[in-house]
Amino acid sequence: MASDLPMSPHLEQIHGEIRDHFRALANGFQRLDKIKDSSRQSKQLEELADKMRECKRLVKEFDRELKDGEARNSPEVNMQLNDEKQSMIKELNSYVALRKTYLNTLGNKKVELFDTGAGVSGEPTAEETVQMASSMSNQELVDAGMKRMDETDQAIERSKQVVHQTIEVGTQTASTLKGQTDQMGRVVNDLDTIQFSIKKASQLVKEIGRQVATDKCIMAFLFLIVCGVIAVIVVKIVNPNNKDIRDIPGLAPPAQSRKLLYFRE
Repeated sequence: MASDLPMSPHLEQIHGEIRDHFRALANGFQRLDKIKDSSRQSKQLEELADKMRECKRLVKEFDRELKDGEARNSPEVNMQLNDEKQSMIKELNSYVALRKTYLNTLGNKKVELFDTGAGVSGEPTAEETVQMASSMSNQELVDAGMKRMDETDQAIERSKQVVHQTIEVGTQTASTLKGQTDQMGRVVNDLDTIQFSIKKASQLVKEIGRQVATDKCIMAFLFLIVCGVIAVIVVKIVNPNNKDIRDIPGLAPPAQSRKLLYFRE
C-alpha cells in the first residue's frame, strides 16, 4: 500500500492531495454520466480538466521532492516511491483518456493543455470554437479576446522588427556594393591610364629610334663628304701638277712656279 511507504511530511502531504484529487475526479466522472445537458457536461468537463492540471502539477512536485530525498532513502524505498509515482501518472492518464472520450461523444475536440503522456494537442475547428465560446462567460470572452489581440500585436511587432532588420541589412549591403563598385571603377581608370602611358611611351621610343637612325645616316654621309674633300686637298697639295684631279669649287688653285727672267743689260 502507498500509505505504508516511508515518506517525508511534505512528500506525504503532496501524495495525499493527489489522492484527494483522484477521488474528486472519479466522483466527477460518475456525476457526468447523470448530466443530460450538453452545455452542463462541457462545463463539468472543464472543471475536471482543471483538477487534472492541478494533479499534473502535484505529480511534478512529488517527483522533485522525490529526487531531493533520494540520498536520504534506501534504494528499495526509492524504487517503491518511483513505482508509486508511475502509478499516479498512469491513473492521471486514464482520466485524461476518459475525458477525451466524453469530448468526442459531445463533438467537442477542444485543445488539450497537457504535455506528453497527459493528453493530445490540436487546433480547434470553427464549430468547436463556437461551442467553447457558448460555454464561457462574458468576462472570459473579453479576456480571451484581449489575449488574442495581445498575441496579434506581438506578432505584428515581431514582423516589424524583422522588416526593419531586413531593411538595415539591405542598406548595408547596398552601401558595401556601391563602395566596391566605386573602387573597381577607380582601378579600371588607373589601368586605362597605365595602358595609355605604355602606348605613348612605345610610340615615343619608336620615334626616337627613327630619329637616331636618320641622324646616323646624315652624319655618316657628311663624314664621307668631309673625308673626300680632305683626300682631294691632300692629293692637290702633294702633287699640284696632276691634271687628272679637278679643282674643288671655291678652293683657290695652287700657285704656279714662276720663272725669274734675268735680263742682261
